[in-house]
Amino acid sequence: MQQNVGILDRIGRAFLAVFLLHLAWKKQGKLGVVAALNAGMILSSVASGYCPLYKLMKVNTVGKPI
Repeated sequence: MQQNVGILDRIGRAFLAVFLLHLAWKKQGKLGVVAALNAGMILSSVASGYCPLYKLMKVNTVGKPI
């Protein structure tokens, strides 16, 4: 897998994942489970630098100028 998620994109995703984990901690019902699952998916793209949805849409944010 070739990376397609740039550094700024990964930072933004990390903040979103932390927010979702916080939401999952506070709302421990169905909403909490959904938030935790989404946070996990987002964190996997942060860790790997690869997003399958970006691949489908032919988006690549690696090496983009700020």
